[in-house]
Amino acid sequence: MTPATDVAGQLNAAVSQNPRFHVTGMQEWLFARLFAGLVYAQIWEDPVADMTALALPAGADMICIASGGCNAMSYLTADPASVTAVDLSPAHIALLRLKAAAAQHLDQAAFYDLFGRANLPGNPALVLDQLAPHLDAQTRDYWAGRHLGRKRAGMFARNLYRHGILGRFIGAVHLLAKLTRTDLRPLLSAQSLDAQRQFHAAVIDPLFDNRIVRIMARQRTSLFGLGIPPAQYDKLAADGGGDVIEVLRERTRRLVCDFPVQDNYFLWQAFHRGYADRPDAAVPPYLARQNFPVIAARADRVRALNQSLTDHLATRAKAALDAYVLLDAQDWMNDAQLTALWTQITRTARPGARVLFRTGGHADILPGRVPADLLARWHYDAPASALAFAQDRSAIYGGVHLYRFAG
Repeated sequence: MTPATDVAGQLNAAVSQNPRFHVTGMQEWLFARLFAGLVYAQIWEDPVADMTALALPAGADMICIASGGCNAMSYLTADPASVTAVDLSPAHIALLRLKAAAAQHLDQAAFYDLFGRANLPGNPALVLDQLAPHLDAQTRDYWAGRHLGRKRAGMFARNLYRHGILGRFIGAVHLLAKLTRTDLRPLLSAQSLDAQRQFHAAVIDPLFDNRIVRIMARQRTSLFGLGIPPAQYDKLAADGGGDVIEVLRERTRRLVCDFPVQDNYFLWQAFHRGYADRPDAAVPPYLARQNFPVIAARADRVRALNQSLTDHLATRAKAALDAYVLLDAQDWMNDAQLTALWTQITRTARPGARVLFRTGGHADILPGRVPADLLARWHYDAPASALAFAQDRSAIYGGVHLYRFAG
């Protein structure tokens, strides 16, 4: 994995669009520093929606941004030949490498204890004793190392999903709910979408009119916990007519009201800070009991690299890849960075390749920013994009976009 000093430099380059001593530049610097550690214990993009939109045949070669590693592992259910996952955060790479090793060297029950329950006293020993011999030295050192005085492997005994920047952000939201005497727990027992909608209207939606909530949400730094840098915050605010509160209100409504609580593990993470503790719990595909045999058999197809996506693609051969999943990383990029990325995507794409990405706002961000002759080699699939957006249970993005390589 990349040394810490290099990570800080790469993250600063990815996020910074303003001088350091400009107010926004200082916020970008702070965001980059936070992002060098664990941000997402669970990725917040729906892999089922991704796989439906991509519709890849077996044997495809994929590349994606790793984030928490859930999607890279879940893509194995589609039987790709390879999944390359890159990320500038060493913590995300360490987590994905641990997941891949665990799938190969633990049984299904222990694998689920580690990443599904993620709060059992015996879990750290699984990491430090059973899995350590199967990890590369840097990943082994990461999990044996300490953060704030505690071994990182101990997170698996203290609910992994309460850790990382997003986990702490969700914890702060729960604390704020308690301070306003709002009980969120009944939502998880709702038996219908109508019941969920009634709970949202009566209990959750009024929170967005709370004065403290409105003041906090209007600070750019308050949404760093959602992985939203200043540039993306500004896009969100613009999408809400200048008020980010209205965007947050609508996306929370989608999360709570548009998908049954029994089927939406993103809703469980938001309101329970973990998965339901029952055999039929909604979980990411890589954690589903019925998928474990294929996850275990194919886990060696995952390669996790501590690099930027553009830098890694520059090392790949021409026409080497069938699918690219970019998450929302392009929202962070300036025009020159977007052009560099799409130049490498186009060079490495095979005929029929697909690119899937998300945006904080509704609109596709590429037209007018990527050179027209470069973008003309790709076809925007509007129906598939709209369907992927409608099916994305994470519900926190403004748009999901699919491009197909026209050659």
